[in-house]
Amino acid sequence: MSEQLRERNGGRRSPSMAQVAAHAGVSHQTVSRVLNGSPLVAESTRTRVLAAIETMGYRRNNAARMLATNRSGRIGMISAHLALHGPSMIAVSVQEAGHDAGYDVSLVGLSDFAPESLQGAVDRLLDEAVEALVVAVAHRTATERALSLHLPVPVVLVQGVSAGETMAAGIDQTAGACLATDHLLDLGHRRVAHLTGPREWVEAGQRREGWRSAHERRGLLPGPELVGDWSARSGYDAGQRIADDPDVTAVFVANDAMALGVLKALHERGCSVPGDISVVGFDDVPEAAYFWPGLTTVSQQFSVLGRRAVDLTLRALAGEKDPSTDLVTPTLVVRSSTGAPARR
Repeated sequence: MSEQLRERNGGRRSPSMAQVAAHAGVSHQTVSRVLNGSPLVAESTRTRVLAAIETMGYRRNNAARMLATNRSGRIGMISAHLALHGPSMIAVSVQEAGHDAGYDVSLVGLSDFAPESLQGAVDRLLDEAVEALVVAVAHRTATERALSLHLPVPVVLVQGVSAGETMAAGIDQTAGACLATDHLLDLGHRRVAHLTGPREWVEAGQRREGWRSAHERRGLLPGPELVGDWSARSGYDAGQRIADDPDVTAVFVANDAMALGVLKALHERGCSVPGDISVVGFDDVPEAAYFWPGLTTVSQQFSVLGRRAVDLTLRALAGEKDPSTDLVTPTLVVRSSTGAPARR
C-alpha cells in the first residue's frame, strides 16, 4: 500500500469497510453484502466494490465478522499421513471446495494416528471457532473415535466410509477394486494376486473385499495375497515374491507407490510387463502415465469427493439433520501395464 493511501486511511495498514464504501461510492451495507456474496447487489456495483477492495488492500476483519454474525466462516479439517498421495489430495480437494463455497479451511495434519492426537487436533480447531469439522483419517480406530466424539459442531467423515452412512462422503473403494480385478479377469487371467495396504486401514480392507468379490462372482479362487505398507519399498519386496511364483500372471496392487516397487522388482528379475505379468495400481498419481510401462490404475476422483464433503457440511450447518450423499464412483484408466496372459 502506498504511503499516500496509508495517510488517507489514518495511518492504518488496512482500511476500514467504511473507507472502502466511500472509495466505491456505496454504503457500508453494500460492501458487507458484496463480501457475504449477497445476490441483492447489482453486478456493476459488485464490480466497483471489488475493485475498491483490491485497490485499497482491504482485509476483512474476521473477528468483527464473527461478533456481528456469530459465524467464523471457517471449517476445520483433520488429516493423517499427508505424505501419502490419497490423504494429501483429499485435503487439497476439501480446501478448494471450501474456498469455492466462501469458507476458509484450517487444516491440522497428523503424522500418525493416536486417540490423544485426534483429540488434540479437535481441541485446537475448536479454539479457532470452526463451524464444522471434516475428518480424513482412515484407521479403523480413528473412524470409531471420531464418531464417538460429542462435539458442538457438525463432523463429516471423508475416509473409511461405507455406503449409506450419514455425515460421510467417500469414494467407493470396493467398486474401484472390482474394476481393477475385473479388467484383469476379462483379459483372461484366472487367479489375480493382490498386494494390500496395511490391515488397520479401512480402505485397504475395502479394496481387498473388491478383489475377492470379483473372483467370487465368476466362481474363481483369488490368487495369493501379500501385505504392504503403501510404500514403494514394500511393493519391491512383494514383487520379488511375485516373480518367484510361476502361477501368478497378474497382480492388483492397492496403491500406485507400491505398484512402482512391484514394477522395479519384476524388471530386475527379467519378468516382462505385461508379457509375463500384468500390473494394476490404485490412485492414478500424476506420474502413473510415466512409469515403465505406463500403469493401468484406478482414478479416485478426489475433486468430486471434496465438493461432496463440503456440500454435506453446508447442509448440516443449514440445519439439515444427518445429510447423506452417494459414494463417489472411481474410474479405471487403462495403460500399457496390462494385457492378456502368456504362458510363463
